[in-house]
Amino acid sequence: MYLSIVVPCMNEQDVIPTLVDRLAVAIEPWKQDAEIVLVDDGSSDGTWEAIQDACLHCPNLVGVRLSANRGHQVALTAGLEAAKGDRIMMLDADLQDPPELLSDMMRMMDNGYDVVYGRRIERQGETLFKRATAYGFYRFLNMMSDVPIPRDTGDFRLVNRKTLDAVLAMPERSRFIRGMFAWAGFRQIGIEYRRAPRTMGETKYPLRAMLRFAIDAMTSFSTKPLKLATRLSFASLGVSALMAVYVAYSLIIYQTAPGWASVVLAVSFFSGVQLLTLGILGEYIGRLYVEAKNRPLYFVSEELREATPVSMRKSA
Repeated sequence: MYLSIVVPCMNEQDVIPTLVDRLAVAIEPWKQDAEIVLVDDGSSDGTWEAIQDACLHCPNLVGVRLSANRGHQVALTAGLEAAKGDRIMMLDADLQDPPELLSDMMRMMDNGYDVVYGRRIERQGETLFKRATAYGFYRFLNMMSDVPIPRDTGDFRLVNRKTLDAVLAMPERSRFIRGMFAWAGFRQIGIEYRRAPRTMGETKYPLRAMLRFAIDAMTSFSTKPLKLATRLSFASLGVSALMAVYVAYSLIIYQTAPGWASVVLAVSFFSGVQLLTLGILGEYIGRLYVEAKNRPLYFVSEELREATPVSMRKSA
């Protein structure tokens, strides 16, 4: 197998026919040695049935159905582990990232690059809030991260087998795929494109999911939040020393009892610092707890390859 395209899908029944048609056109030059891997991430609609129907008409299609919803990054990992190609392209099912860029990405990889990632120069159809938070996220992540991660990029990329095997060898459970490829190194280059608006379905990244994703990203590739907690503790000690001087000065000069405002301010400030520090520590301890359990990332309840179903395979 020369080329694999991996697409995680979650409640995308309306998108599947268009997705398969566009991917079939994109892989046309390599269709004899190419596969399209669609991963159903525990969808609650007819996504799996749509994948089964598509398998009947597209001989290059491979369907993987997870036993439960495990999240976008785990579903993407399941597809990458199922892929058999020497070159692997990954993208989202919403078609906001154009699969038609495959030919250009393949030519760039022919020039010796191991990873060709898509860099968004425009995000069409997205709200100002979404664009602003995405802009701030990548810059704040790079400021906090110990590993430089390309800005304004997603999981839309083409990688070779050597790089993919290196990433799949990483054992962590809370996965941030784009950061893992950045950490792996190798020769990487970006290709700029304009991200199209979603035409069908709904986004699978509401605000709560984006916040969780951002926390996973920062705690996966940086210990700077822990260092920030240490700095905050020293800052709080400095503020408490200044407040002690202020209270002593007021007692000596004005001969008055300390006011309730300074007490409330001190209690609020130090309580906030303590809770923030505990929260940061809790995030890292929680990750250690999840890693220590060492459960499989997912279970596959059904797999379609050349219209042949395979049941209950598990993967770590």
